[in-house]
Amino acid sequence: MAADPADKTGLLSGWKGAALAGVVGALIGGGVMMAASGSFVRSYLLEHPEVLPEAMERLRAREGSRVVTANRAAIETPYAGAWAGAKDGDVVLVEFFDYACTYCRRSNADVDRLLKEDPKLKVVWREWPVLGRDSEAAARASLAAAEAGKFRAFHDALYAAGRPTPDAVAAAQAAAGVAPPASPQAGDGELARNFQLANTLKASGTPTFVVGDRILQGAVGYEALKQAVAEARAGAKAG
Repeated sequence: MAADPADKTGLLSGWKGAALAGVVGALIGGGVMMAASGSFVRSYLLEHPEVLPEAMERLRAREGSRVVTANRAAIETPYAGAWAGAKDGDVVLVEFFDYACTYCRRSNADVDRLLKEDPKLKVVWREWPVLGRDSEAAARASLAAAEAGKFRAFHDALYAAGRPTPDAVAAAQAAAGVAPPASPQAGDGELARNFQLANTLKASGTPTFVVGDRILQGAVGYEALKQAVAEARAGAKAG
């Protein structure tokens, strides 16, 4: 249901005029608006409240792009062998995931399809176990598989098994030919880094994808990921 324009008054009164001018200016692309007074911008938004969602989305995208740029090396550098595709890919797709997340499992096929179709793409997986103890144990086992150079074999086997129960993790380890982690604390450093990165990105849950300068939240699907890759590649060429 669309919001009542009258309800925007309280929200708008808490904003600074300059910030409002920047948001609306970003939306309509008018240099005049960037210099407009706060009262003019407030009047415009009260008369056209429908522009607010798009303006805020563009503002979030810009802020997200700045965060990604500032943390790109940490985001795109894989942990050991937790990556696939082109080693020096012209576009890097990063997925923050949890083995207990059904949406991550659903997205796995989309990522696999992209890797098969795009020889210049690099995919990096970042463990972000947010759904409980089984998720955390699976993440540590996955990191051990990455260290052994058998991440994909373990990754795909565990997703194929369904929920990351202890038995499923053990079966995936056997299928991939990897040993269990050396200790219950194995991978602490990497997991801490990934949680910090996800927090910096203001990720709302799994899966969260970072492609180029964009942050995509949730199981957005093959087409959206493919488009994000294409846009990142076009942006890199333009730059």
